[in-house]
Amino acid sequence: MNLALFDLDNTLLAGDSDHAWGEFLANTGVVDGVEYRRRNDAYYEQYKAGTLDVIEFQCFVMEPLARLSRAELDGLHTRFMAECIAPMMLPQARALVRKHLDAGDLCAVVTATNAFVVAPIVRQLGIPHLIATIPAQENGRFTGQPRGIPAFQKGKIARVEAWLESLALNWQSFAQSHFYSDSLNDLPLLECVTHPVAVDPDPTLRAKATERGWPVVSLRA
Repeated sequence: MNLALFDLDNTLLAGDSDHAWGEFLANTGVVDGVEYRRRNDAYYEQYKAGTLDVIEFQCFVMEPLARLSRAELDGLHTRFMAECIAPMMLPQARALVRKHLDAGDLCAVVTATNAFVVAPIVRQLGIPHLIATIPAQENGRFTGQPRGIPAFQKGKIARVEAWLESLALNWQSFAQSHFYSDSLNDLPLLECVTHPVAVDPDPTLRAKATERGWPVVSLRA
C-alpha cells in the first residue's frame, strides 16, 4: 500500500479557500468588510512569506463561526461552494486524485485551513480522509477557537503521524509516500515522504525543489 497526501489551497484548487472564505464573509456583510478584508489580506501575505502566527490567525478566522448558528453557516457555505470554490476546481487535480484512488493508495488532504471550510470541498473531490485545523465546538456551536495542533508547517507532521497511529500505521507501513504541495510552509512534511512533489509552487518551494531534484508539476496547464 502507498500513501498519497495532498495540500489543498493553491495545489488541488486554483486559489486559496481560506482567504476566499474571508472575502466571501466580507462581501456578504457577515463581517465588517473593510477591516476584515484588510486583516485577511495581511494574514495571507504573512502566510505566503512563511511568517504567519497560526494561532493568532486561526482565532481571527474562527471568530465569525461563533456568531452564527450551524444552519446559517451551512447555508452560507453552500453559496460559497457555488460562487467561490466551483471556479477553483481543476480537472487535472481531479485526475491526479483519481489516479491514486484507483491504485488503492491511502489518500488524505492535509491542510492548515479549518475543517468547516474545507470538508465539503474534500468530499466533492472524492478524497476519503481529511487532516485539517479543527474549530472547537460546544453545544452544537463553534466556540471561535481552534482545538489541538493546527495542521500548519511542522504541525502537519504531528497531525499526519497521529492519524496514521489511529489506523495502526506509520511511515514505514508504506512502500511509497507522496505529498503534493505548492507552499514553502509545507517543506517539513515534504521532507518526510519518499516522493515529494511541488505543484505550481511558490518561488521558495520551486527553488528548493530544483535544488533537491524534486518533481515540479502544474495542474493548471
